[in-house]
Amino acid sequence: MKFLSTITIALVTLSFAQTASTMSPPAQTSQPRQLSLADRVAYQHAIEEVYWRHRIWPKENASPKPSLDEVMSPSQIENKVENYLRNSQALKDYWQRPITAEQLQAEMERMAQHTKQPEMLHELFKALGDDPFVIGECLARPALADRLVRSWYADDQRFHGQLKQRAETDLQTHGTVERMKQLGDNYTETEFVKSEDAQEKASRGVNPEIKLNNQTWDEKVQKLAAMFDRTAGHPLNETDPAIAERRPSLSGRPRHGEQAQVAPNQSLPVGKLSFLQEDQGRFYAIAVLSKTNDHLRIATVAWRKETLESWLARAENATPDAMATAGANYRLPTISDGNGCSDDTWAATPNPTPDGRGGHTAVWTGSEMIIWGGYYCCGNFLNTGGRYNPSTDSWTFTSTTNAPSGRQDHTAVWTGSEMIVWGGSPDNISYLNTGGRYNPSTDSWTATSTTSAPAGRSAHTAVWTGSQMIVWGGTDGSSFFNTGGRYNPGTDSWTATSTTSAPAARDTH
Repeated sequence: MKFLSTITIALVTLSFAQTASTMSPPAQTSQPRQLSLADRVAYQHAIEEVYWRHRIWPKENASPKPSLDEVMSPSQIENKVENYLRNSQALKDYWQRPITAEQLQAEMERMAQHTKQPEMLHELFKALGDDPFVIGECLARPALADRLVRSWYADDQRFHGQLKQRAETDLQTHGTVERMKQLGDNYTETEFVKSEDAQEKASRGVNPEIKLNNQTWDEKVQKLAAMFDRTAGHPLNETDPAIAERRPSLSGRPRHGEQAQVAPNQSLPVGKLSFLQEDQGRFYAIAVLSKTNDHLRIATVAWRKETLESWLARAENATPDAMATAGANYRLPTISDGNGCSDDTWAATPNPTPDGRGGHTAVWTGSEMIIWGGYYCCGNFLNTGGRYNPSTDSWTFTSTTNAPSGRQDHTAVWTGSEMIVWGGSPDNISYLNTGGRYNPSTDSWTATSTTSAPAGRSAHTAVWTGSQMIVWGGTDGSSFFNTGGRYNPGTDSWTATSTTSAPAARDTH
């Protein structure tokens, strides 16, 4: 990997910044244009400047908001450029689907038509000189390449076929409920209870319960029953992933207009392993351990797929210094000011989105919403997430490299430059005192210290003071806490909160 020096980046960026606001888009020709790596890095710096200006600096923090160059190094900006070029190259090398000029134009048009923050999109276009070629290459290409490479990778049996074969062999050879704990990479048990009071507190003990109202219960039973039906089909391997609207939901949820046939609880076999299932991150099978008319106890065994980030790190695809787009007459799209956010209205976010989930967290940075963690179907506690950018109406998945382990019912705070997540449960049985700091500018994680950290817990609370995160209360499934801790990200250290005159122990406060 080639790194430009700080001085070179600064000079390129300064030169660009002085001319970007006054330059006119060059006349479009059929001749290929190219951007060098240095060009792309300078444009990426301009994009990051726009986002950084809009990032919320908490009013509780008395110190002035630092400059972008103080929080994001030249090498980190260059790394973002190399990542999207590597994704583009992988689409060409492994799936023979290089991104075309027509796709980039369509992505620009989509952003312009569906933006929820037209003012910010105008700023981004202006930062790129209102040059449609540069906008296509440096704003549209990163989002499109990430979306497509994830979609193609998720169900490509060249990369996951060996794991699938192992899972199928395990199920055929040792596939009994009694031996489930010895199969796969992960085993969990979950109990579901039908209750019209969906807000009722979960019971405490060895097998915590998830309360479901009547409608959600019926949907859950229908989905579980389909796992024992070989004719039910599978959501993957069906259509071109480049056409997101036609692609079935990776989470298994019915799309708009699809009818969900409710399967009666009686159709669920007890003590039998389901057929092998697949979703974006794993192969898995379930078994119903026990059931009544309003109660289900489900066991899940999973075989985790290699993450896209891990595969890309090993993939033998060189990062090109420049990428030409031939025969393109790019047009600067008109940004639709009428499609911004209107009070008391809803608009769907585009596919592909992160897997559907509950028990996750969300923070608003000023330019993006970051969601992370949570629980998704049948024992899958997630360490994945996504950043939704309303100005470009697009999702970017958060890195799993060095991310905390999967969990639900944790907390998250926004510091002005990082999201800090902490605590939660990875299985509804054990409770964590670990966490991580996520930097959306660099898409990177740093673990929080466990030295002097509070005891593991979930259903606690957390606030950001401007310099520290304070967590307090919660439960470990068998007891409740009136303890907590103050976490200082600057020193990566914890200080216990006093219990003198503290409120009585509690959770979900």
